[in-house]
Amino acid sequence: MTDNLIDTFANGLFVGRVWNPAVSGPSVVTLRDGALVDITSRQAPTLSALLERADAAEFVRNAAGPIIGTLEDIAGNSTGKPDLSRPHLLAPVDLQAIKACGVTFAQSMIERVIEEKAAGNPDRAAAIRQTVSTIIGGSLKDLKAGSPQSASVKEALIREGMWSQYLEVGIGPDAEVFTKAPVLSSVGWGADVGLHPVSTWNNPEPEIVLAVNSQGEIKGATLGNDVNLRDVEGRSALLLGKAKDNNASCSIGPFIRLFDEDYGLDDVRNAELDLRVTGPEGYVLNGKSSMSQISRDPLDLVNHTCGEHHQYPDGFMLFLGTLFAPTEDRDVPNQGFTHKIGDVVEISSPGLGTLRNTVRLSTECPPWSFGISALMKNLAARGLL
Repeated sequence: MTDNLIDTFANGLFVGRVWNPAVSGPSVVTLRDGALVDITSRQAPTLSALLERADAAEFVRNAAGPIIGTLEDIAGNSTGKPDLSRPHLLAPVDLQAIKACGVTFAQSMIERVIEEKAAGNPDRAAAIRQTVSTIIGGSLKDLKAGSPQSASVKEALIREGMWSQYLEVGIGPDAEVFTKAPVLSSVGWGADVGLHPVSTWNNPEPEIVLAVNSQGEIKGATLGNDVNLRDVEGRSALLLGKAKDNNASCSIGPFIRLFDEDYGLDDVRNAELDLRVTGPEGYVLNGKSSMSQISRDPLDLVNHTCGEHHQYPDGFMLFLGTLFAPTEDRDVPNQGFTHKIGDVVEISSPGLGTLRNTVRLSTECPPWSFGISALMKNLAARGLL
């Protein structure tokens, strides 16, 4: 069960959240020798509060607490619909806002242009992909977003009639930053991820997710699946909320790896992500995303998200975007990839472990019921506030 949850390369400092039936609420945990240790305290009642500490890594190393259970046992109860009388994994995020950056890689940027030109119709995608790639594919290679060179490319594409709102945020001066999901709505390792029932063209988006505190300091990183409905967003960019934010449509985990002397932002900049989708019919899709090909530096994306123009007093989690954009046909020729109910999605990266989820309809995933008010009442009852 846990062989690919925390890989053999991930010997760092990990923190997360577990539903703890002993307290009828979430516990902040750290991973030690295959066990999850409850380090919830008045000094760090939430992960958000923990990441506010200047000494977060040292605090976690020295924190004492009871063992809730082994990672193997808790992970074994974290898939599908867990037994709520036993501990199970939660997303490693609580009070933080959940933000995401889009079209930060040239390949995925081109796919967004194709979605737009196809108006969300997968039947038209193959022909449009060939036309668009011929015109703009090579011109975007190694292009730095917001540079004078990108402005020249923009002028050329306008002359060709190929400029797009997605190219604007992909190579223009301003990054796309949107709210992926409400506070506390993300699902974690093992949980079902949801597709809106109206969608027939959709895909996973494997991404690095940064954990950023209220001061704009990057405190750690984890993995995320920015579940995407290509047909919905392709009809209109104004439907981004419907395409991105549905019940169980945001998966984060398995744990946040805190930055320390062994792992930091340069490791994120050079990270390689692997994606594997295993279908109920035996179909297998393998994909990759390389952070070295991102068009904007992760720190630049953080600065686009917060600063004097926007504050996040409880911090935020930031999806950095993906290189991965599936184009190979799954069933119907020229219609590319789309999910089937029951797909198992695994996103992995050395040093961060593996995030694993199963695809369902959002209407069939467990409904989101534990929000901010429930968390505050629970923490108060436990004497943690």
